[in-house]
Amino acid sequence: MAELLLALDVKGAGEAVRVARACEGELDAIKIGYPLVLSTGMGIVKELAKSNIPIIADFKVADIPNTNTLICEEVFAAGCSGIITHAFCGSDSLQAIVDGAHDHGGHAFVVCEMSHPGALDFLSGENAERMAKMAKEAGADGIIAPATRPERTMILRNIIGSSMKIYSPGVGAQGAQPEDIKKYVDGIIVGRAIYESADPGKAAHEFRLRSL
Repeated sequence: MAELLLALDVKGAGEAVRVARACEGELDAIKIGYPLVLSTGMGIVKELAKSNIPIIADFKVADIPNTNTLICEEVFAAGCSGIITHAFCGSDSLQAIVDGAHDHGGHAFVVCEMSHPGALDFLSGENAERMAKMAKEAGADGIIAPATRPERTMILRNIIGSSMKIYSPGVGAQGAQPEDIKKYVDGIIVGRAIYESADPGKAAHEFRLRSL
């Protein structure tokens, strides 16, 4: 069974809390990004945490090591359980995120290949494979790999092995289905297909069943 993560890319605290509460009992984590945080501030983490669902900061961090360390301090002080980072800034920047997460009792996940078509320009192929190796060497907890290209995710799984997690975006609005990817990954990430649904809780339940 793959975990179910909600990519909560809505604007406004009210809408975010409404969707989170509707999905209580169905989600293993909520992934928040810039649309929500820029419209509400980091205080939204504590509001969402009231639903007893771990919160992962999907900030796709890409900066120098010192800045990455400072970002980790803010993310975990706010109550997040994990953070998502890019790897292309280099091994020292990546290590700062992994160490920063672990120093605060959290988890670090590394983007190796994204799910949209434009990712094929740079975030795929040999580049993705090199970043998966970097993530493993840095001691990251897992990677992000696309549900829209299961054959690529399978290759990345072979690189990192079974001790690290793979969370996979692209299910739902981007066209991938849980059945396409669940045997390769530890969790599927669904966004619009849940939070834009007339009944988010029902939609989340259906995706959970399909992830079994």
